[in-house]
Amino acid sequence: MVQKTVLDNGCRVITETLPHLVSASLGIWVDNGSRDEGPENNGVSHFIEHMIFKGTRRRSAQQIALELDAIGGLSNAFTSKEQTCFHAKVLEDHLPLAADLLLDIFTASVFEPVELDRERLVVLQEISMVEDTPDEYTHVLYGETVYGRNSLGQPILGTPETVRSFTQENLLQYLQEAYGADKVVVTAAGKVEHDALLAQLRPGLEKLPPSRAKSHRQKPELSARLRVVPKDLEQVHLALGTWAPAAADEARYAATLLNTVVGGNMSSRLFQEVREKRGLAYTIYSYLSSFEDTGLWGIYTAVARETLAETLEVIGEELIKIKRGGLTPVELEAAREFVRGGILLGAENSENRMTRLAQNEIHFGRHLTFEEIMDGLQRVTLDDLTALAEQCLQPEVFSLVAFGPIQESELPSPWMRWP
Repeated sequence: MVQKTVLDNGCRVITETLPHLVSASLGIWVDNGSRDEGPENNGVSHFIEHMIFKGTRRRSAQQIALELDAIGGLSNAFTSKEQTCFHAKVLEDHLPLAADLLLDIFTASVFEPVELDRERLVVLQEISMVEDTPDEYTHVLYGETVYGRNSLGQPILGTPETVRSFTQENLLQYLQEAYGADKVVVTAAGKVEHDALLAQLRPGLEKLPPSRAKSHRQKPELSARLRVVPKDLEQVHLALGTWAPAAADEARYAATLLNTVVGGNMSSRLFQEVREKRGLAYTIYSYLSSFEDTGLWGIYTAVARETLAETLEVIGEELIKIKRGGLTPVELEAAREFVRGGILLGAENSENRMTRLAQNEIHFGRHLTFEEIMDGLQRVTLDDLTALAEQCLQPEVFSLVAFGPIQESELPSPWMRWP
């Protein structure tokens, strides 16, 4: 059973009681991420995510770590382009302590300068680690390339320059301005009792003021872009792709199935053609990134420089076939069953259910039942997939980033052929 309470200040508390479980997952979500930052404070949301665990008015950083470990659960946090989340999964009898901890770190963190300077070094190392991990860094470069100066193109971690500039004062100011009650959604799923959790959280949540931060969200205008970043690596890492529907767009069902057919699993077109039949790459996949007002449909692979042209040709041929209506009923039904299985199997996990509650509230303002989602998937036809492919696979909005031992002059010209 799903229950929702909206506090007077706009903060929302949503629970899903699953009495057959012995665990409960709890998350404090903020509809604020790197997209909401300006270039001068890019990375501040991620830095706050780190600093949240470094001490409150009641607990030191060590006490927080000891208490989290003592309850034998799992706790973590993450920052994305549009949201920040602090979450924990514990046995049901430890939920009150987990709730107290998460509420404490969320509402009473002090950001001591000594801890801040230590964590600054950690985040700078994290940035360096990403830059030293080609498959991750390629996606950072791709986001920057596709979205340009739009805030969606900013790296979630920020830059070394912005991270070095953060102080206790500006972190606390941003927290107070951007993490207002109207942007906060608290979700819990598993062995949880709504009224009891609400009674525990209400006093702290009701003290949250409304958000006052200026929004930097503007819908990006996409154009075809090519970017080659030379580096002495073993392989050329490729990210290429185009526009996709937004998170709440009705076309999201068709996009999910189309992505599955193209590169979403081991039987997908790209995996079979590029890896299984030709051995051109160890890893190749496609993916969807959905945002409030737009989306991104991308393809990633890494290949030897000598086979780059052939790989791009194979990818292009498969996309053109799909755009021309080359999908089959068997592929559609297989994709539908694959997605259905992933959703329902994931529903057995309290963390997934907790996340689902939050995403539904943020993007739709309501709870979407599994029956509604299955019905949406079932309604998709082959004509829907072809129409979406024709809309997405347009040369004027299709971009490519190549990262590795290559110069732009070595790319085939044109690097993608279109009908």
